[in-house]
Amino acid sequence: MKIPHLWLQLAAGVAAAIVAVGALTVPAAQAAAGCRVDYTVTSQWQGGFGANVNITNLGDPVNGWRLTWSYPAGQTITQLWNGSVTQSGVQVTVTNAGYNGTLATGASTAVGFNGTWNGSNPTPTSFVLNGVTCTGGVTGSPSPSTSPSPSPSPTPPVSSLPCDIYAAGGTACVAAHSTVRALYRSYTGNLYQVRRSSDNTTKNIGVLNAGGLANAAAQDSFCAATSCVTTVIYDQSGHGNNLAYQGPGGAGGSDTPASATRESLTVGSNKVYSLYINAGNSYWRDGHLTGVPTGSAPEGMYMVTSGTHVNNGCCFDYGNSETTRRADGPGAMDAIYFGTSCWFGGCSGSGPWVQADLEWGLFPGGSTSWNPNQRAFTNRYVTAMLKNNGTSRFAIKGGNAQSGGMTTLWDGALPSGYSPMKKQGAIILGSGGDCCLGNTNVSVGTFYEGAMVSGYPTDATENAVQENIIAAGYR
Repeated sequence: MKIPHLWLQLAAGVAAAIVAVGALTVPAAQAAAGCRVDYTVTSQWQGGFGANVNITNLGDPVNGWRLTWSYPAGQTITQLWNGSVTQSGVQVTVTNAGYNGTLATGASTAVGFNGTWNGSNPTPTSFVLNGVTCTGGVTGSPSPSTSPSPSPSPTPPVSSLPCDIYAAGGTACVAAHSTVRALYRSYTGNLYQVRRSSDNTTKNIGVLNAGGLANAAAQDSFCAATSCVTTVIYDQSGHGNNLAYQGPGGAGGSDTPASATRESLTVGSNKVYSLYINAGNSYWRDGHLTGVPTGSAPEGMYMVTSGTHVNNGCCFDYGNSETTRRADGPGAMDAIYFGTSCWFGGCSGSGPWVQADLEWGLFPGGSTSWNPNQRAFTNRYVTAMLKNNGTSRFAIKGGNAQSGGMTTLWDGALPSGYSPMKKQGAIILGSGGDCCLGNTNVSVGTFYEGAMVSGYPTDATENAVQENIIAAGYR
């Protein structure tokens, strides 16, 4: 039997990876310079492949970067995201996008791409960053305020949070949202914004400390003796993919913001609040110019939700959606769905289930038929995951966010008519893609945290994310 696409998994030791550590050009003679470059083939098939390049700055901060390499067998890049590419013969030059050109000490960024090969697909053997060949180590004297950063460990440290884990796996977050906690260990910014009804003023709610939990006490003080709604969920990834409610004064549309105080919970030993979405609440962002994968580019995503606040309304989603907010046909969406909707009929049980909203249907697996590997997740806290290589393969996973591993519900071919994907690059939370311009959301659900990544995450990376969610201590 001919197998048209052979997928190579890094976790299984088949994917090709090369690591180069070297010098980074900076203006000052005594400035510290160093970097780490990880080139990983994430998938390969006859004549084509997908790859990810992760760049970590180990020296002084830089503003603007250019990475070059030569292909030993004449491979050609056909599509690249999170940067711009030119290729002349075997020579490849990748420059930063507008949103990822600045790299602080220890910061990482990643670009991903699809390419073609003929005969063989060996990995490049040398990289040049900002004009200097990567040769190993950190050169120069460090600036007084900066300490040299160690090279990343293949296994993320215990203190790593979900987006640190994804970055270490070569699939950097392009959007990261939570009302509960930071998703990067170094994040010190705002998580979300609330608005009170008494005077319509707003307040940003941040974290208690770097990489910490939400400052619920600040919300309690601001919302005392009045009611509050959540108007914005801020993007922690640095791409600016903030989610605003789909209504007047927000992202536009017919919906309203969710109550900011409907559900409180404890994570670790701290009180925090969820985003408790009822019918008529939803959030959206057009991210097609700010890092969200489009077309057939691979991507992955996860969210922590609840199995106790669900319905069969369409559609409690988190993920990639239409910029038009219309149902634009198969492959225009790539989002996690969680709820009790049995879109194509024939379901076993009553859910709720983790499914894939790929537009024109909620898919329990690789077809419109019921997937016998599906199962309901009725836990109070549920981890849902989806990844899609954009051309032939996707995977759906679910798990208990308080204990245990992830269950693979589907890992195989895309449904007929959905290859290649035609993602538009908007982000939806709480509704389907054809909402809410003139219509309103009819689904319900709870959102605690979630992220979208560029590239196709490995199973090992997703398992590490699940371990971190459990360690966070939802209760």
